[in-house]
Amino acid sequence: MSDDDAHDGQPAGLFDDAPTRGRRRARPEPTPTQRALGLLVRREHSRKELSRKLAARGVPRDDAKAAIDRLSDAGWQDDARFAELLVRSRAETGHGPLRIRAELQTHGLDRDAVAAAMATYDGQWDRLARESVERRFGAAIHDDPALKRRAAEFLIRRGYGGDSVRHATRFDPDDGWGV
Repeated sequence: MSDDDAHDGQPAGLFDDAPTRGRRRARPEPTPTQRALGLLVRREHSRKELSRKLAARGVPRDDAKAAIDRLSDAGWQDDARFAELLVRSRAETGHGPLRIRAELQTHGLDRDAVAAAMATYDGQWDRLARESVERRFGAAIHDDPALKRRAAEFLIRRGYGGDSVRHATRFDPDDGWGV
């Protein structure tokens, strides 16, 4: 079968630009800014995280930095906003301040940015620790020293400090709060 036969007697190339059924046109390759924006519309990202993800998608480092700078100037990317949302999100899932601080530092935030983000959280860490223990271990923790130890280990793994752990595992059944 020749090329002429393939197109019902028409010369090859005559119908190449005609719309085809079932096939989509090839999209142009997205720019680094479009790629970064695509990531940011799904959720907040830190500069470091965004740079890493763009590099994994084959975007050169200089192009990624320029794209992130452009989006940051336009207000699409903001490390402070990212940090505040991460603190709130992790606290709502029962994580403690030590673990949250460590996670913020892995995102490339400096000490001042971490401190500012932690200061935005208006909850009480001791109360959050207590609620986590109650949810996980129930009221039986009051009578069982082994269960208290397990609860303390649980809270330490979740990123709570010693004072919060002590407060959360010393349960007074009369007031429902640590003594």
